[in-house]
Amino acid sequence: MANRLISEQSQYLLQHAHNPVDWYPWGDEAFEKAKAGHKPVIVSIGYSACHWCHVMERESFEDAATAAYMNEHFVCIKVDREEHPDVDHMYMDAVQAISGSGGWPLNVFVTPDRIPFYGGTYYPPRPAYNRPSWVQLMQRMTTVWHQQQDEVQLQAGQMLQHLQQAAKVITAKGDLDWNNSLADNIATNLLNHADKVKGGFGNAPKFPGTMAITYLLEHYHFTGNEDSLKQALLSLDAMADGGIYDQLDGGFARYSTDREWLAPHFEKMLYDNALLVLAYSDAYAVTQNERYRAIVEETIAFAERELKDASGIYYCALDADSEGEEGKFYTWTWEEWTGALGGPETAVAAYFGITEAGNWEHTNILHLGRDVAEIAAAHHMQQQALLDAITDVKARLLAIRSQRIRPLTDDKSLLSWNALMNLALVKAATTFDKAEWLERANTHAATLLQEFDTADGLMHAWKGGVAKIPAKLDDIAYLVQALLQLASATGDLQWAVKAMTLTEQAIRDFAHPDGFFYFTSVAQTDIPVRKLDLYDGATPSANAVMAHNLWLCGMLAERNEWMIMADKMLHNMAGTASRYAYSFGYWAQLIQRSIYGQKTVVVAGSDALSEVKELYKNYLPHAFSLFVTSERKILPIVENKFSEDKLHIFVCSGDRCLPPVTNTEQALRQINDFKRE
Repeated sequence: MANRLISEQSQYLLQHAHNPVDWYPWGDEAFEKAKAGHKPVIVSIGYSACHWCHVMERESFEDAATAAYMNEHFVCIKVDREEHPDVDHMYMDAVQAISGSGGWPLNVFVTPDRIPFYGGTYYPPRPAYNRPSWVQLMQRMTTVWHQQQDEVQLQAGQMLQHLQQAAKVITAKGDLDWNNSLADNIATNLLNHADKVKGGFGNAPKFPGTMAITYLLEHYHFTGNEDSLKQALLSLDAMADGGIYDQLDGGFARYSTDREWLAPHFEKMLYDNALLVLAYSDAYAVTQNERYRAIVEETIAFAERELKDASGIYYCALDADSEGEEGKFYTWTWEEWTGALGGPETAVAAYFGITEAGNWEHTNILHLGRDVAEIAAAHHMQQQALLDAITDVKARLLAIRSQRIRPLTDDKSLLSWNALMNLALVKAATTFDKAEWLERANTHAATLLQEFDTADGLMHAWKGGVAKIPAKLDDIAYLVQALLQLASATGDLQWAVKAMTLTEQAIRDFAHPDGFFYFTSVAQTDIPVRKLDLYDGATPSANAVMAHNLWLCGMLAERNEWMIMADKMLHNMAGTASRYAYSFGYWAQLIQRSIYGQKTVVVAGSDALSEVKELYKNYLPHAFSLFVTSERKILPIVENKFSEDKLHIFVCSGDRCLPPVTNTEQALRQINDFKRE
């Protein structure tokens, strides 16, 4: 028999719709029931692609006796963290304060006033891993609730104070010198935390770290520092060689469980793939390495094929599991390998690192084991013959894999992640001069506004034509950035006008008294504490992206007050970003660009499009370009710049405009006129 989740959109909630647990979705109804019955609340948070969420469901939430205990003693709420990131952030902060760590599934014991008093992550059905069973924990919480109510209220009150304190801006506002040394110190900080052998940052588990990689690429651009370039490219190459990248069909998994990038946690998320398209496009712009073009093409093709709704909007993710087993869809036993190919294909097996014993849990994850030339020589083959064999084997393996049971698709769509994918399409289109990608981005943006921008305001989540849940700060911040970049690439300045409107909305509804932005709107009342996120998570800090937006929109609209807001945000974050560069990578990028001089570029003339394409052939992370082919009055920055008989290029920084020039070569000299110490 189905529970209340059967009417929800979220694939994750629907996965729990037939549990014997009397689940409620997040909302007032559950908390009103808890108040009426004076019951504690269990808020259980996860997401569709989470392996351990599935494990706990099978072990505990599908168990009739466990469910009966939950239903009798608690009001139970199941939350998709991607639908309600604000709820997840608040309770994750609480669990990290209680236990010192967090993760998913996140299981929190909450008062009817929504204040957490205890919580943790995965709990087994029997005591294990130095933790109690799920039932034992619930029994303990039941006793505490009924016999130690004073302790519950004390703990809840202290937790509320902690969450409120965490929502305050804590930044280092020291008098840092705003010069090249600050940018160099940030690069040094990143390099000190880098794995200089295997790429990436830190040890296992390893996440892509795209904001840090991009910072190092930009640092090389501004300074010529070879160590920064080497580490950025080592990281990108190691991921592209590893099992974190789908060597058969493109697309990246969420993270690697090991230092070598071999064994991923197999779920594929839209946001990771979007951010990695941005990073590999930048790497191509810096190096002209054709391999990076191939990675971008394959990753975009993966998203188009596996994560795209018929409407053109992108889904969230592919699950890690299929047939109840993590990675089963992607891995190959030696018997499966030889059976698929009619023999061992030893040279190609060496190329993909395939062994009879297996390279991961008695099976094989395809990765690039050795150099093609080395393998060809060892097997007495011509390199081209080996490359042809690899192409043939990939086609045969793909044909067989396509017959396997696929991982589940999380088919809801989020505005924030779709905006990141739009940014990726635009960056790839301009970097590689691919008109079809730019047209795709143009159509995609129009669909996003049509579907997510409702009569009730901008929405966060969408599925099957229905948008719901008010937008969060990252939805607005990423969308503004996407619209600005689309205006730059297409010349359609209406995208920029819409970006201005959304920026004003963010200032009105999300502004924090200390000059930053809350994650939730002032109109949202279903959580007790409004969260302030300043650091990068898996995606860029929404506050940092808003600082970027404010500077760009301020330049385009001649709104100096917006530029002052952005400048204040950057200066307040500089100390924190210089000390914790990996966690504040997007802030660090903006700080570095500010130090070396952010620029706006207007190309005006009947042949402006061809000229701006010449600009796009260059790596210019600190320059935002617009072009006009006729007189336009839509944005102050382009007014009175068009001339019928001659092309002009106007380069401006935050405090001055340079004399107009008439060709790309001259403009590049102005754009790349860095102040070096």
